Formats: sequence, C-alpha cells, structure tokens
Amino acid sequence: MFGNEKKTGGRPAVNVETLIGAQTSIRGDVNFKGGLHIDGMVSGALLADPDSDAVLVLSESGTIEGEVRAPHVVINGTLRGDIYASERVELAAHARVTGNIYYKLLEMAAGAQVNGQIVREEEPRKQGPKALEAVDVPKVKAVG
Repeated sequence: MFGNEKKTGGRPAVNVETLIGAQTSIRGDVNFKGGLHIDGMVSGALLADPDSDAVLVLSESGTIEGEVRAPHVVINGTLRGDIYASERVELAAHARVTGNIYYKLLEMAAGAQVNGQIVREEEPRKQGPKALEAVDVPKVKAVG
C-alpha cells in the first residue's frame, strides 16, 4: 500500500499493448502507440505516433536492426540503428547499441555499451526516418 509501488523514474507506466515474442521475426517498418515490448527480431524502423506517450521496450533477448523513434525507449538487448527519443532513453545493463542516440534525458546502467554518438537535444528532430523519406517520382504524361 504505502511505499510498495514500483517507481518508474519519469517513464510512464508501461501498459504493453503489443508484444513481439521471442520466436517472431518482422521485416518492415512498425508504427505503434502505447507500449511495445520486443523479445524477438525486428528489421525496420520502429516509429511511435508523434503525439503519443509511447514506450518501446527491447528485452535482453530482443534485436532491432533499424531506426527507433519514440518518446520513451528502454533498451536491454541489441540495437543496430539510431535512437531518437523525444523524452527519455534508458539503457539497461545488457544494452548493446550500435548507432547514435538523440535524447532529452538519458539513464545508463553499468555494463551498457554504445558504439556511436550520444547527443542531448532539448527539442526532438522534425525530419522523418530515412526509410520513410519522400521519394521524388517523375510524372508520367498520358498519351492519347
């Protein structure tokens, strides 16, 4: 009752709405709201709704190969790609990140490893992920 509540340290309580299990592999971009927990493998960008208070959690057994954009990001597995967190990044002891981390608030446990730049930003970046940038398509004239 009193003092028994787990403190999340500024991260919203995680209500896992989507779970990618340990035996699951996804290729392609994933758009999400709310809580996304990954125990499996995702190859592609993970994009939270920009107006949400979404939380991405990557477990020790999970792997991401692609860019991550979410307000709150918790990593305890392997991530190869950049992280853009408009609020908070938490790197647990088994986190292995190969890529740059752009964050507002960072928590890093002993044992976590980052091979890339760690950049504090007060305001989140406005550009979209590389995988979703608009492609200039030539216009075709109708003949007839």
